Amino acid sequence: MEPGILIDNLRFGEGPRWRDGALWLSDMHARQVLRVQPDGEFEVIVELQDDEPSGLGWLPDGDLLIVSMRSRQLLRHDGRELKLHADLSNLASGHCNDMVVDGQGRAYVGNFGFDFFADEKPRPAQVILVQPDGTASVQDDKAMFPNGCVITPDGRTLIVGESFAARLCAYDIAGDGSLSNKRVWAQLPEGAVPDGICQDAQGGIWSASPSSNECIRQVQGGEVTHRIGTDRGAIACAIGEDRLYIVTALSTRPEECIATRGGRIEVHPAPYPAAGWP
Repeated sequence: MEPGILIDNLRFGEGPRWRDGALWLSDMHARQVLRVQPDGEFEVIVELQDDEPSGLGWLPDGDLLIVSMRSRQLLRHDGRELKLHADLSNLASGHCNDMVVDGQGRAYVGNFGFDFFADEKPRPAQVILVQPDGTASVQDDKAMFPNGCVITPDGRTLIVGESFAARLCAYDIAGDGSLSNKRVWAQLPEGAVPDGICQDAQGGIWSASPSSNECIRQVQGGEVTHRIGTDRGAIACAIGEDRLYIVTALSTRPEECIATRGGRIEVHPAPYPAAGWP
């Protein structure tokens, strides 16, 4: 296939996920969750009334989980209505952002840790575990802007992109979902930072890097195997079938995103299929 643009005119795409032959994502500043077909046709699945959606995932029964950013909540959509799944406002120190949900319905949620849009000085943030029943607990309170996250195919390792540390960190996952043994999985190249990430069946992780306008594939230890340049910030990525979908944007500022609608979904050949979660 030839690289191309699947959709443009988004306000700000986030959290792309491949499921059942379609790409799902949040158009954050439009307050919508979209399902996009491989030919570019799309539909609005749900629209939040007073908040922005970000990370997406699914419970074992098929219900959709949606990160509600400013309220710091995890919402549950059963196809008809939205309900509160977990209130994280007493645990998260900033806007909640990306998330991964495993095969048992356990969700791992990151947050900014500070007011990014007010240009506050970065502070450590929390990686929060939400059990299938909505019970939540902090697993790491020293992560620097925990953002995109994946779980390895064996279900034993969580890998999180720390945007303000420019690295991917790994944690061991215990039987109850708790995390331990944090270590650096890969440092990103100079000038690059991980926003959304995805993994493939050959053990590689793709990081969308808004600071360097590219999507970078690395293997454990940091070796870079592939780089795909974009003409604007690369925000997040997902693999679907033989395609690598890269969500891009002209700006991260809400007012500029709303005014310019410079968000896109770009499509490139994927050298390897997807693996693990999401």
